[in-house]
Amino acid sequence: MRTFWLLLIVGLLACPAVFAQEADTAAQATAVEAAAESHEDAGEHGGQDAEHGGGHHGAIPPVWLVIPFVALLLMIATGPLFYTHHWHHHYPKYAVGLGLSVTLYYLIVLHDPISMLHALTEYLSFIALVASLFIAASGIFLKVNARGTPLANISLLSVGAVTANLIATTGAAMLFIRPFMRLNKGRLKAYHIVFFIFIVANVGGGLTPIGDPPLFLGFLRGVPFFWTLTHVIGVWVPTMLVLLAIFYVIDSRNKAKSVTEITPGDRTIALEGTHSFIFVVIIVISVFIDPNVITAMKGTPLDLVGTYHLPFGIREIIMFSMCVVAYRFCNKEALRKNEFTFEPIREVGWLFLGIFACMVPALALISNFASENAGSLTETAFYWGTGTLSAILDNAPTYLNFLAAAMGKFAMDVGVPEQVMAFANEHANYLQAISVAAVFFGAMTYIGNAPNFMVKAIAESNKVDVPSFVGYLVKYGLTILLPVYFLVWLVYYSGWIL
Repeated sequence: MRTFWLLLIVGLLACPAVFAQEADTAAQATAVEAAAESHEDAGEHGGQDAEHGGGHHGAIPPVWLVIPFVALLLMIATGPLFYTHHWHHHYPKYAVGLGLSVTLYYLIVLHDPISMLHALTEYLSFIALVASLFIAASGIFLKVNARGTPLANISLLSVGAVTANLIATTGAAMLFIRPFMRLNKGRLKAYHIVFFIFIVANVGGGLTPIGDPPLFLGFLRGVPFFWTLTHVIGVWVPTMLVLLAIFYVIDSRNKAKSVTEITPGDRTIALEGTHSFIFVVIIVISVFIDPNVITAMKGTPLDLVGTYHLPFGIREIIMFSMCVVAYRFCNKEALRKNEFTFEPIREVGWLFLGIFACMVPALALISNFASENAGSLTETAFYWGTGTLSAILDNAPTYLNFLAAAMGKFAMDVGVPEQVMAFANEHANYLQAISVAAVFFGAMTYIGNAPNFMVKAIAESNKVDVPSFVGYLVKYGLTILLPVYFLVWLVYYSGWIL
C-alpha cells in the first residue's frame, strides 16, 4: 500500500512539471513541421503525430533496441510460471531496469529526450485513468442475486459490454469483474476470466470514443463522435454474438453448480456504495478536459492554458486526486465485500512503467515503416498490421500511426481535423478497419489493453485460476479470437464477400 501512495505522490508532483514541458509545443511544432517538409511523402508528414498534437519522432532507433521490450515480455510470460517467488518479489526491479536502459540510450546516444518525455506523459495519463477507475469502481458493490448459469453469464457480459461504451472498458471491467466472479462461485474457471477480458474489457468498448483509448484519439483528431457507432456497429454486433455463442457453448459444458448464496425475496440486482458512481462520472468527464477535445466539439479554439491558466495536466491531476478522494469517501463495507487490495494496481503500475519506456523504439520503427510504405498498404494490411501490433503494443499510438499512414496514402494530413473528417467520410472502410483492429486485437494478450492485466491481477488476488501469458495467447487468443478475427477480415475487408 505504501508503494501505491508513493506512486500517487510522484504522479501528482510530476504532472505539472511534465505537462508544463508539453505546454511549450509551439517551438517543438515548428521543428516537427520543418522536419516534415523535408519528406516527399505526405503520409510521412502525417506520421509525425503523437497522442494529442504535433508529435515527436527523433532519430530512428536501431532495431536491436527492441530487445529490452522483448525481454520484458518474456519475463512477464515466464516469471509467474518458472520462478514465481523471485518474480513476485523483484518484478519492479526488472521493469524499471529494462525501461531505464532504453531511456538512457535515448538520452545519451540518440540525444532525444522528447520521445521519452512523451512516453512519461502517456504513462501518467494511463496510470491516472486506470488507478482512479480501479479505486472508484471498487467502492461499488454490485450484488447479483442469482447463480451462475450460461444464460446469466452472457446476460451480465452483454450488459458489461454495452456499459463499456459509457464508462470506458477500464471502468466497466472494474465494475463487473467481481460480481461476475461471485456469480460463478464454485464453478469459476479460467475461461470465465478470459472471455470477460474478451468481451467487457475490449470488444465491448468499440462503439464510442469513450469506450477505448484509440477511438478517443480518433475523436480528438476530428473523427465525428457518432461516426464509430454508425460505422462499426455492423461489425461489432456479429462479433459480439459469435464470442457470446462460443462462451455459451463452453460454459454449458461446465457441469459444476454455482454455490452463490441466493437470498429469497431480494432484488435480482442490488448496489451498495452507489455514491462512488459520482467519482466514476467525474473521472470519465475529466477525460474530455483538453483543449483539443473542446475544439473538436465546439469547432472553435479554446486555449485553456493561456486564457484560463489551467495546467495542461489538469485531467491527470483530477484523476490522481480522485484516487485519494474515492478511497477516502467510499463505502468501506462495499470495499470489504469486494475484497479490495492495492496489489493489482501496484503490479500494473510497475510493469507498465517498464512497458511504456521499452516500447518507444518499437513504436518509432513501426511509425517509420508505416509512413514509408503507406502507398502500398491495402485495407487488409491496415487491418492485420494495426491488429497484430495492438496485441503487443499500446493500441492507442498504434492506431494513430496507421491512421496517419492511411491518410498519407490519399495525400491527407492527420493533423488537420477537417481532413480527418473528410477521410472518415470518403474512405470509411480504411478507418473502420483500423478502428476495429485496434480495439478488437487488444484482447489477444494481457498487455494489449489497459484493463486486461488489471482483470488478471484482480482474479489472481482473489485466488482464481487464470492462464499464464503464453497460455492466454496460445489457448485462447490464437485458438478462439484469431479465427473470429479472420472471419471479420474475410467478410468485411478481404473484398471477397462484401
